[in-house]
Amino acid sequence: MSAHEMVSRHVQAALAEAAKQSISEDVVARCFLSEAIRLFKAAARSNDDIAAELTAAADNLDDDTPLVFMRP
Repeated sequence: MSAHEMVSRHVQAALAEAAKQSISEDVVARCFLSEAIRLFKAAARSNDDIAAELTAAADNLDDDTPLVFMRP
């Protein structure tokens, strides 16, 4: 199982739990984004590096393909 598949399973579980509590998918998405940023900071990545990662993700949005983070 790929890392993306593993995380996707957890996202689906979180969305199902949130739906039971009437929490919108948008709120869940913002929470996941916040947690991703927390993990980047915990890995000692600079704010500029985190911003570049998020900008690259936004610049490469594709509905059919999961974003692959490639580090130099």
